[in-house]
Amino acid sequence: MKIALAQQNYHIGNFENNSSKIIEGIDWAKKQGADLVVFSELCVCGYPPRDFLEFNDFINKSYEAIDRLKEYADTIGVLIGSPAHNPAKEGKDLFNAVFLLYEKQVKAEIHKTLLPNYDVFDEYRYFEPAFKWQVMEFKGKKLAVTICEDIWNLGDNPMYRITPMEKLMPFKPDVMINLSASPYNYAQDVVRNSIVKAHTIKYKLPMLYCNTVGSQTEIVFDGGSLVYDINGCKVKEMKYFEEDYEVFDLEKLSKVSESPQVLPVGEDLGGAAYFYSPKDVGEGVNTLDYLADKKNIDDIYHALILGIRDYFGKMGFSKTILGSSGGIDSAVTQALAVAALGKENVRAILMPSQYSTAHSVNDAELLSKNLGNHYDIVPVKNIYEAFLTELKPLYKDSTLGIAEENIQARTRGNLLMAIANKFGYILLNTSNKSELATGYGTLYGDMAGGLSVLGDVYKTQVYALAKYINREKIVIPENIITKPPSAELRPGQKDTDSLPEYHILDKILYEYIEQRKGPKEIIAKGFDKALVDRVLKLVNTNEYKRNQFCPIIRVSCKAFGIGRRVPIVGKYLS
Repeated sequence: MKIALAQQNYHIGNFENNSSKIIEGIDWAKKQGADLVVFSELCVCGYPPRDFLEFNDFINKSYEAIDRLKEYADTIGVLIGSPAHNPAKEGKDLFNAVFLLYEKQVKAEIHKTLLPNYDVFDEYRYFEPAFKWQVMEFKGKKLAVTICEDIWNLGDNPMYRITPMEKLMPFKPDVMINLSASPYNYAQDVVRNSIVKAHTIKYKLPMLYCNTVGSQTEIVFDGGSLVYDINGCKVKEMKYFEEDYEVFDLEKLSKVSESPQVLPVGEDLGGAAYFYSPKDVGEGVNTLDYLADKKNIDDIYHALILGIRDYFGKMGFSKTILGSSGGIDSAVTQALAVAALGKENVRAILMPSQYSTAHSVNDAELLSKNLGNHYDIVPVKNIYEAFLTELKPLYKDSTLGIAEENIQARTRGNLLMAIANKFGYILLNTSNKSELATGYGTLYGDMAGGLSVLGDVYKTQVYALAKYINREKIVIPENIITKPPSAELRPGQKDTDSLPEYHILDKILYEYIEQRKGPKEIIAKGFDKALVDRVLKLVNTNEYKRNQFCPIIRVSCKAFGIGRRVPIVGKYLS
């Protein structure tokens, strides 16, 4: 039997587009002589559909799409993911399901058992878990079909009480097939390979794992679909961050080797794998060195490009605007925007004040010239002074401080939004994760934007991205990379006036945010107690700012936004 994997990029709620893509995949698989073609989780409606699932019309359109698709499943079997009605009165009204289409009919239907309800996932809000299990029989083969999370419960520390493959093994399946919508983070490919490999070794069956690709608002799906043979050997790792198609021969995948792979002793593949901390990063290893290493920065770069491109393309936008300060954050954002959208669709606005250094303006101009995008210079001094004139009766003779600094930032935000509204641009935000974590930003000023590009990227990673962008030629002027970072809202201002050095700050933030370590655990790693207490207090007291922030492209295992839900009004560590 020949089985094709169709790794595709879907659009949530765009049933016409999704169906057309699936039909293209079916036609491609037919031409390759495939007997069966596998698509990804909820491919019919797009993942994650969230509260769209509460609309009967949305579910009806999913079934209408299936009716259309089954007409193309004449001589080939088709596995597609879609929501399905739960006929029982008890429980939720829907299942997260896979349908087997063949001979223009729905031949079988299976349901997802393990419904993730952590980080960016909230499937138990909508779906009922499977309560019966069976293999799908197709052309004399028994298919053990699972859906994404169903294979993530293998190990010594399972998150769920049921392991779906254990329920399917009594039926003596011939192959494992998993339809997935597994989001990208910079360690996910390692864990994903480990999980798939572990299944093939434990159950002595080949596995074909089809993941989706593309960005859905803040979540990036990286593809990287996998095929492992019966011996636990990787046969294929499909392309990352782009669509891809492959056909595999089940007979070859099922051929037993004299020296099959074995799992390392003590390998933990529990349900918490989505929170995986790379095992290469142990005691005494600089975690941030790992996060900023060449492979991870390459992946993060492509994830951010895909995130920008799909956000604009799927929303029907084409042109973007951003504030170009001559600093590294705006420079990296601008370079990414040009790579994603084309230089003709990116407009940079330079907004110097009386506190801006001449080299910052020169650096920003040189950056736009290197990238070839349009730029304008709009000084803010006169607008800023007009604000101060009108506020003088209230401010009287008080000394200049944070309020005046924020007036400059909000003036810039207003100018950017005014130009965006006038000419139909979408404003890209340039704040990084280190700043967002500590509240080092101005609401309605430099925190304005329709999409945050670097909001899940620590400052140390931003520097690594800048060097990556310059890997073949100088795009970002060297001075932008080497000069001390500054908001330039007062004379001689440096980021370190308000924050610790970023190489120290980011390590503490990573331990607290990604690793969820408490203050005592972080201090035990050698960090100063007063500094840890201060940083953690900054994080928790600035949740109100992040709660009003725009969507952030997610590249880590714990990004600000929908995946990190903490109270605004709380007293923990604040």
